Formats: sequence, C-alpha cells, structure tokens
Amino acid sequence: MSIPAEPRSVRVAIIGSGPAGWTAAIYAARALLKPVVIAGLQPGGQLTITTDVENYPGFADVIQGPWLMEQMRKQAEHVGTEVIQDIVTRADLSQRPFRLTLDSGPEILAETVIISTGAQAKWLGIESEQAYRGFGVSACATCDGFFYRGKNVIVVGGGNTAVEEALFLTNFAAKVTLVHRRDELRAERILQDRLLSNPKVEVIWDSAIDEVLGVRDGVSANVTGVRLKHVRTGATTDLACDGVFIAIGHAPASELFAEVLETNESGYLRVKPGTASTAIEGVYAAGDVTDDIYRQAVTAAGMGCMAALEAVRFLAEQDHKAEGHPISHREAEKIGQWD
Repeated sequence: MSIPAEPRSVRVAIIGSGPAGWTAAIYAARALLKPVVIAGLQPGGQLTITTDVENYPGFADVIQGPWLMEQMRKQAEHVGTEVIQDIVTRADLSQRPFRLTLDSGPEILAETVIISTGAQAKWLGIESEQAYRGFGVSACATCDGFFYRGKNVIVVGGGNTAVEEALFLTNFAAKVTLVHRRDELRAERILQDRLLSNPKVEVIWDSAIDEVLGVRDGVSANVTGVRLKHVRTGATTDLACDGVFIAIGHAPASELFAEVLETNESGYLRVKPGTASTAIEGVYAAGDVTDDIYRQAVTAAGMGCMAALEAVRFLAEQDHKAEGHPISHREAEKIGQWD
C-alpha cells in the first residue's frame, strides 16, 4: 500500500485560472512568494469560450480570448508561478495554514488562499446552442454587442439580466427581439418600462428557443435564425436573426466554500467593501466568483491584483512579527503594497 505524500506548504495558493487568478499570480510572484495556481477544470475561465475580444485594454486589434489567457499564463509562469493542472475537492479554511485537498490526492497547506474560481453563464442546454457558441451565440452583450451593429439579434430571458442586455444591445443592433417563456417579465418595473417603450425592441411571449439555426462549413459558422416553440401550444416558428444572446443568469463557482464563507442571495462570495478580503483572515476572493455586477475580464484582473497585494501585505506583516521577512521594505514598496 502506498504511503500518502506529506502535505506541501506554499505561501500563496490561487484557486482558478481566469483573468483574476493569473493577475493575482503575477503580482504574488513578483513579490517573491512563489504562488501556486490550481488551474481547475476549465483553465482560462470563460474567456476560453470567447472568440473575439475587443474591449481588453492594450490591444488595438481584435484578439482571441484563449490567446489572451495563454499570454497571461505565460507571463505568470515567467515571473515564477507554478501551475498545477488539478482541481480542489476540499478546502479546510478553519485555521492557518489552510488545507486544500486536490482531486488527484495530494494536499496543500497554504498560508494564504486566493479564490478566483469564476462564474459560468447559464445556458439553455440544447445541442445547437453549443454548436454555435462563440459563432453567433453569446452570453455577454457587453462583450459582443459591438459586433452586431445594424443587425437583428435575439435575447432570451425575462429577468433583470435579460432586460439590461436587451437595452444595451439597442445601442448597436437594428432590432432586438426578447424571447420569454412566460407571459410577463420578472425584471424590475422601471426596466420593463424602458424596454417596452424602446422602438427597437419587440417581445415574443410564451416562447422558448427550440433550436438555433445557422450554417457551418467545417471551419467557420454563423447563426441565421432560431426555431421558436410556443410553450402552451407546441407550435414552432422560424425567426431570422444574426445573433442570439442567452441571458438567463450566471452561477458562481462557489459551492466549495459556501459553508465556510459568506455569500449573497445568488451564491457570490462576499468580500469586505473596497477590498478582496473575505471574513477569514488570509483568504481572498477575486473576479466573477464575487462579482455579480460587472463580470468583465478587466475588472476580474483588477480584483486579482487587489487580492494579491492584500495577501502580500498580510504575509509581510506575519513575517515581520516572526522576524523573517523575505523581502526588504524598499522592495515591498516597489510592488505597491505600502503607500
């Protein structure tokens, strides 16, 4: 019988590898903390299923989401980050060092933990939706609305998210059709009033997407319409469009921590206002796992920076108490942790 390996000790463990995770890793590595990133099931997060990215600062030309994540990873590794291709199955945050159990068996004892597990858009779950995801099917109007200038788009949903997405798309699209499976919206009344009074918007009630229609040639693909199914009669109708935006909500990947960290009513991790700090000293949260408002790569990266700087400051204070700070005060100032 094999003997389990001894738990490995690290100064900073980062769970998740989207923009927040990689940015946190870059800052922690530059502070000589040798961070470990546990990449998770979908390294790179939601940007790995995003094709054209035009709103990330620093790039005049359109870039690809997977490429951006690859560059962030390379930068993190270049400055001293270690990447573990695994997932965390258990997180004991009851005392420091925090004990993380990996799916493959090993355990990590981390002096600080940065949670950047992200969130996932909720999808309809139909095969054609998956086939055209990134090729006309999107879950982010802020990310992709710009590409539908003068075109016709469909938004699916009936809550605040759907109505806000539809209103945002009216800035670009020639026509926005909101498809909702009920006969009334669940969004706030003020948002409903704005939507229903907008001349660019049409609402189709009591209907759901039965199939996304399009053309594929083996290399590229594009959406040409949808097949709608009336939820009461079962009748189907084809409706032409250039893009479909699924807006039925997001689900944060916070289940692993829900019993030990405070969450809001939607399951997003709570942090102290203006910080990335959770209620547990030494545990931080960054990116979409704690953000149900903006959900952008650039804001996630900013939160990752905040989390890392807070972890650096915390560890520096702990080390000074133990008289063993690994970097000088002057070096610490250079990475921005002290005013």
